[in-house]
Amino acid sequence: MRELASRGQLRLSFLRWAVVTVPAVVLLGFLSGRIAPTGSENAWYMALAKPEWQPPGWAFPVAWTTLYVLMGLALAIILNARRARGRGLAIGLFVLQLLVNLAWAPLFFGAHLVSFAVIHIAAILVLAIATTFAFGRVRSLAAWLMAPYLCWISFALLLSWEIDRLNPYGETLVPSGASTQIEL
Repeated sequence: MRELASRGQLRLSFLRWAVVTVPAVVLLGFLSGRIAPTGSENAWYMALAKPEWQPPGWAFPVAWTTLYVLMGLALAIILNARRARGRGLAIGLFVLQLLVNLAWAPLFFGAHLVSFAVIHIAAILVLAIATTFAFGRVRSLAAWLMAPYLCWISFALLLSWEIDRLNPYGETLVPSGASTQIEL
């Protein structure tokens, strides 16, 4: 017997990681979205011109919850890959891209930085691509679990760019006495 751990033990180890990572990533995403009112709860956002092809409001929380679950599972796979080459880099990139991701909603919906949000989401996409490639070097399944996130971030970049194009003065739609809507 040359194995250090049985398949059952490895599966149990993965499940222990997933029980922590999935709720943690979902909770962080939820909290990020609660710092400032989003969607129809945000009067400033509702005043912005939006493209015809924008999905309905209910699609965003469904999509993000699904993506955060997949990201949490991907992270659990990487965390479970003990002694795998590139694991540390993959984890570091994941944490960095997640932190940058979590800052987007407060910047856009709270601080109303429409133009900066486009640049910011482009940075998220670059970091997410780097994370996906790093995950792929450790475990290919983890990279595949990140693929829907890459698609959604690409779509979100196009949507943000179009909202910025349609609202060249979007940052100024807020009365001067209420410059942000961030709630702490």
